[in-house]
Amino acid sequence: MKTAALQMVSTPSVDENLATARRLIAQAADQGARLVGLPEYFCFMGHDDRAKLAIAEVPGDGPIQRALSDAARECGVWVIGGTLPLRSDDPGHAFNASCVYAPDGLLAARYDKMHLFRYDNGREHYDEGRVLQAGDEAVAVQADGLRVGLSVCYDLRFPELYRRLSFSAGAGPCDLIAVPAAFTYTTGRAHWELLLRARAVENQCYVIAPAQGGTHESGRRTWGHSMIVDPWGEVLGVLPEGEGVVLAELDPVRIASVRSQLPALTHRRCG
Repeated sequence: MKTAALQMVSTPSVDENLATARRLIAQAADQGARLVGLPEYFCFMGHDDRAKLAIAEVPGDGPIQRALSDAARECGVWVIGGTLPLRSDDPGHAFNASCVYAPDGLLAARYDKMHLFRYDNGREHYDEGRVLQAGDEAVAVQADGLRVGLSVCYDLRFPELYRRLSFSAGAGPCDLIAVPAAFTYTTGRAHWELLLRARAVENQCYVIAPAQGGTHESGRRTWGHSMIVDPWGEVLGVLPEGEGVVLAELDPVRIASVRSQLPALTHRRCG
């Protein structure tokens, strides 16, 4: 299956961002992609954290969710819809939700980001917990025969999530891990590629990591470097900065070969 990681530099305009996302999805589909991933908050990057609460949608209804569904159906592709804010029972908080749509436009899965980012180096300050409510369930979805584990950005730093995706309740290992993200420039430069390749190697699966990549209207700079990594940790494609599409072929034979030559997943003795 050919897959595409879509990189954006999203703005405070939802309409503008949706138009960009649909254009990039169509571009990827025209190039043969069957599964495409958008970055975290593809739909909105505002000037402050609380602004996202104003555009939070009711689960199952809203212009952002409809745009994702329509794009999946019109282009005939699986769409991992980055993330969008969905309302919770607490009006002061929203879920940071990753919604997956099948080629018929139907919602196939929803994952709410479990780990909420907090960082303070004296110059940059972030605390997602001020406006986000953490999810509590690991979610995987079947897409054209591939088991796809869902995660978002800061989740990448918690390898136990991916073990839970692969081995809880007798589930088989993931074939693909999705990590839509908006890594800061500072943390991305230090850890982004390192962590993505580590997750691919330890789970012996592909990783698709669509990211925000550039300087946003708020002045925030995101790291970008959207990439697709293979089960041996090799980077198959990367876009350092700016809007665009990263394409790569996902080969089940490659997954089987890596797991056969080095059967590390069968050697686990804990967890």
